[in-house]
Amino acid sequence: MGQLIKLQDYVSRYQQDIFVYPSRFVRLKKQQWDKWYKTWESNESFTPQSARHDTSGTADWSDEEKEPLMEKIKGLLKRGRNEEFEHYDPVESKVKKEEDVLEFEASFAVRPETIENLKHQFLDQLYRFQMKWATSTLTEKSFPEKHYYYDEKLKYFLQRYPDTYLVMYKPIFLLKRAPVETEIIVIGPTEVWCISFLEQEDSAVFTGSKDRFWTKKGKGEEKKVLNPLLALNRTEKIIRKIFEIHSIELPVKKAVLTRNGYIDYPAAPADVQLVEKRTYDQWFQAMRSQRSPLKHAQLKGAQALLQYCQTASVKRLEWENRNES
Repeated sequence: MGQLIKLQDYVSRYQQDIFVYPSRFVRLKKQQWDKWYKTWESNESFTPQSARHDTSGTADWSDEEKEPLMEKIKGLLKRGRNEEFEHYDPVESKVKKEEDVLEFEASFAVRPETIENLKHQFLDQLYRFQMKWATSTLTEKSFPEKHYYYDEKLKYFLQRYPDTYLVMYKPIFLLKRAPVETEIIVIGPTEVWCISFLEQEDSAVFTGSKDRFWTKKGKGEEKKVLNPLLALNRTEKIIRKIFEIHSIELPVKKAVLTRNGYIDYPAAPADVQLVEKRTYDQWFQAMRSQRSPLKHAQLKGAQALLQYCQTASVKRLEWENRNES
C-alpha cells in the first residue's frame, strides 16, 4: 500500500519526521494484518467489543483523540508530582508512545466470506487511517474536502502499490511566496515519478501535440483537452531544482497515464512515457514488482520536497487551551 505523505496543502505527520513514519507504517500494517488474519482464520467475531478486550497492550490507532491530550498530561503529572511541567514535552512523549497505541479495530458485523474480501476491507480501513495521518498531527489538523475519502485515483496509488512508494497527491509548493499546484508525485526507492492522468470515457483516443491543447475523440463530438505535458514539465522542473539545491541524486521520470483509452502521439518527447490501454498492464506490473526497501536517498528526497510544500492547518483545541493558560 503506497504511503500518502502529502495531500494538497494539508498538514502531514510525515512532515514531522520522514525518517520515522514510513517504516513505522510498514511495521504497523504488518502487525495489524497478522492480527486480522488470525482472527478471521479462527472464525472469531469481528466486533468493536472483542477488539476492545484485546490484551496485546495496544489501543485503537484510528481514535488517538478519544482521550483529550490534556487529560493524559494531567495523569502523567499526578504520577510524577516531583517533575516540573516545563520539563515535560507532551509532543515528544506521545510520539514515542505512538508505536504502542496505533491500531484500528476489526469492526465488521459480518465475517468476510473470503480472504480477498478480508483484504479489501482491511485496505479500506488502512485508507481511512492514511487520510488521518495525511491531514493531522498531534498538535495541528487540516480540514480535507470530503471527496478525497472516495477519490478513485488516490485510492489507486494507496491500495495497489507497494508500501515503499511515497505518494504526494497534487501537492502545492510554495515557491518565491507563490503557491504552485503540481501533478501527482510518487517517490520510489530508486526513482521519482511525475504522473498525470488523462482519462475520460472508455476507449477515448487522445491525439498529442506540442500545442497547449490535445484533441480527444470518443463518444460525441471531438473536443480539446489541456496538454498534460505542461503540468508534468512544471512538476519535473520543481523537483529537479529542489534536488539540485539539496544534492539529491534520484532519477525523475514522467508519465501520462490513461488506463481506459489510447494516446496517438508519434512525435512525443523521449523523456515522457505515454502509458495507455495497450501498454498499461506491463507498466503497472513493473511498478508493482519493485521490491526494494525504503532507501536513505528516497527519504532524503521526500524530506526536501516536503520542506517546500505549503501547509494550511489550525492548532488542535487542547493545544490552543494550553497556550492560553
